[in-house]
Amino acid sequence: MQAPRIPENEDQRLQALRALRLLDTPPEERFDRLTRLVRRVFDVPIALVSLVDESRQWFKSCQGLDVGETDREISFCGHAILDDRVFEVCDALADWRFADNPLVIGPPYIRYYAGRPLRAPGGNRIGTLCMIDRRPRRLSAEDLRVFEDLAALAEAELALVQTQTTDALTGLTNRAGFEVLGALAMRSTQRDPRSAALVSIKVRDLERVREWLDADAANQALIIMARQLKCAFRDGDVVGRTGDDHFHVLMVDVEETIVDECLERFSQLLERSSHYELRGDPIDFDVVCRALSVPVAEPLSALLDAAWVPAPARTAGSRTSTESVPG
Repeated sequence: MQAPRIPENEDQRLQALRALRLLDTPPEERFDRLTRLVRRVFDVPIALVSLVDESRQWFKSCQGLDVGETDREISFCGHAILDDRVFEVCDALADWRFADNPLVIGPPYIRYYAGRPLRAPGGNRIGTLCMIDRRPRRLSAEDLRVFEDLAALAEAELALVQTQTTDALTGLTNRAGFEVLGALAMRSTQRDPRSAALVSIKVRDLERVREWLDADAANQALIIMARQLKCAFRDGDVVGRTGDDHFHVLMVDVEETIVDECLERFSQLLERSSHYELRGDPIDFDVVCRALSVPVAEPLSALLDAAWVPAPARTAGSRTSTESVPG
């Protein structure tokens, strides 16, 4: 096994890493949404945002592993931060640098690794966005471009530009972030010509709720909706608050029955939350679903603008039916 060498600018690199004040902090949705998307887009069991500290690699976001850090000397990410390019190990058992690595011959049994270094403001490589598989493979040129785009989003979050992609009230992706993440998800989906769905959800009479009750009550309703959307839909689905009273969910590689199941689950969760958190006041909402052909000719921004067609009112707890409209 070959341990990763220490970069020449290690002191400066560690200073930049610690200046971010991310080490040993709780998980954050702004990073978790990226690792969930990596797992779904590339069909891998493990995706990480890894920060390479002095003697360990620590995972700011971890999908598919039940550990929060590993030793730096056995890490793949320690090798990845030595260059700006994607570091790819197509078959770890056939690579002398990793064949007897404890992470290869033991859990999590790494056979494939791809890590794109993440740069802090100032350019120091302080960690990676990486994916791990338990079978040999190789990324295509298009896969590499998508992976680079996702890593660029992770770098933007490291640069603390959260307000550019995150809705401050709900913590969901805002419209700008939704368009970026959604476009990446759509680009990666080529297997099924009708394998995506865009779900549009609109809160009914939000302005009147603000007028009749108060802004805090309206905000609480929006926060509840955001939380239950994340619970009801799949991990890799792109969920965002795209307007004052609008939410969207982009689902790729999905069948209509799965869309219906997620919406039904959302309605049930929302009814329960309304009963216990809003004193029984229901949250009314409308739903429109569009089945999209992949690849989609229109930009996602145009689909969001054109997506809303008023549908019969849905109330939390009622069974939610949907319409399919060709994309």
